[in-house]
Amino acid sequence: MIVERTQRLLERIYSVAGGHSAADFLVTDKVAAQTLEGEAGNPRDVPEKLLVAQDEEGARLALYLDESVLNRLGENNPHSELNDSNLDDFWTVLEGISHFLYLTWRAAAGHAVSLLELELQAEVDKYVCTAVLAAGQSSGKVPRALHHSLFERPVLDPRLAQPEHERYRLANRYAGKYCLRLARVFFGRRRVRGLLPEIRSFYRLGQRDKLRHIDHGALQPG
Repeated sequence: MIVERTQRLLERIYSVAGGHSAADFLVTDKVAAQTLEGEAGNPRDVPEKLLVAQDEEGARLALYLDESVLNRLGENNPHSELNDSNLDDFWTVLEGISHFLYLTWRAAAGHAVSLLELELQAEVDKYVCTAVLAAGQSSGKVPRALHHSLFERPVLDPRLAQPEHERYRLANRYAGKYCLRLARVFFGRRRVRGLLPEIRSFYRLGQRDKLRHIDHGALQPG
């Protein structure tokens, strides 16, 4: 199934063990997701959401991925052949699984996670996973248009409240800056193996250190 396979890809790239399977928390029915949204307080109609509800007993999670998105990917699997017709759906699923894995992995280690941190890591994950899949399917070549498609083409949802709009804008800007550096240092020279120590180290940083690393870090090819 696309959910399990995408989670395994993320875990393998970052060398992390999530401890929980996103498939066990998966909700694909829109009405059921809307019921859960009432508890989580996030009413936007989008095809992917990580729903978190907290009470005195702790946190409850559900990962909503629209059934139609999963069905299309079941018929056009990006892990077998990544192409223009499945790329946007793949990014939708990948974003949700990225949020789920990062939140549960950090929580298991006793670390708090901010919404900006979740969005920033998800944007990096989309670039890295797409580049790794594309390179594996095309003799090491990464599409030149990938960075533009992820970080320059998107238009933010006008329904976003101002704090959300600013969070997504910052996540996009910082992730775009970091991934451009990855592209130039690693993918541009086909040094994908040297990429792993860098991105695994980055994954383990908290929000403040991630932003500092992007602003001031100097990557070295492996």
